[in-house]
Amino acid sequence: MTSVRGLRRILPKTYDHKREVLTEISTVLSRHQYLKPVLEKFVFNDGKAKMLIALTGTIEVIYDGKRYNIPVSLWLKESYPRTAPICYLKPTSEMVIVPNKHINSSGEIMMPYLDEWRHTQCDLHTLIQVMMVMFSEVPPLRMRLYPEDSGSAYQNCSVEEISHVMLDREDNFPFSEHNETVC
Repeated sequence: MTSVRGLRRILPKTYDHKREVLTEISTVLSRHQYLKPVLEKFVFNDGKAKMLIALTGTIEVIYDGKRYNIPVSLWLKESYPRTAPICYLKPTSEMVIVPNKHINSSGEIMMPYLDEWRHTQCDLHTLIQVMMVMFSEVPPLRMRLYPEDSGSAYQNCSVEEISHVMLDREDNFPFSEHNETVC
């Protein structure tokens, strides 16, 4: 489902504020072309599952002068917009979550904007803008250094056969050969 019209037909009757949900999703879809509405089962921490609407896809972030697409899912509870969305990173198999004060190891996005959510002052579009700024400062994902599958070309290599990365020190002098490490 990609249209709000299609979403209107399948939006569960359990949503308290359907018109507001549809309006916000429409606004987001008009500004963020790589997000799509989906109806999927969400499992809460207590094990209960519900069919919820989520905006899933990528948001564009500029980090260090380069564009990156950060995959996310923004789950809207039935009480949305009176309650904040539940937000997660959705890394591909080539990506690894980089936990920080706003991202836990499960990929849940936790930030003041969500903690301080106020119905008339907060919305999905602004939430996405805040995420874009936050992810531009501290990227939440990185590419895997080595494939994890059992057929990996790295599985039977010795340390000497694997390339290493040269790091620059904060004082812009290169590390000396004696200070390098293979991790």
